[in-house]
Amino acid sequence: MSSGSYHHGDLRRSLIAAARELLRASGVEAVTSREAARLAGVSHNAPYRHFASREALLAAVAVEGFRELRRALDAAREQAAPAERLTALGRAYLRFAEKDRATFRLMFGGMLESAAHPDLAEAATAAFDALRAVVAEREPAATTEREALRAWALVHGLAHFVADRQIDAARAEACLH
Repeated sequence: MSSGSYHHGDLRRSLIAAARELLRASGVEAVTSREAARLAGVSHNAPYRHFASREALLAAVAVEGFRELRRALDAAREQAAPAERLTALGRAYLRFAEKDRATFRLMFGGMLESAAHPDLAEAATAAFDALRAVVAEREPAATTEREALRAWALVHGLAHFVADRQIDAARAEACLH
């Protein structure tokens, strides 16, 4: 591979995909810029064109996770009858935690400081806004925030049990009714 003749395409996206693959296969400890570069088929210095640090790469992975979660929540909202929307969002949240345990743990594990990564803070807020919008359909404006936090706390606790394989998703879903 001679310099100047190699063009990767969307290197940033490829590095994020490689980092997610590492995360899913071996956990957060296995995610390094060098290993993501190896999986993406680029030099070990290439990630630094897009990510200043390993944490920045991990934050980008978490952003992608929050965007996927938001899409899942939006789809659940669109497909459910108004009276069932809150429960449908809870199910979608649980399914996300079950399907992509490693990304879920990264997103909510406390190892990333959202204040240091504005895109992460924005993506996390957008996911919560999907829940807040459904709660706002049912609650007076004065209690929307409180009730959205209560609903999130319930489903998030259940999702952690699911992600940690303490209970299965079906058992967790039964608690949403």
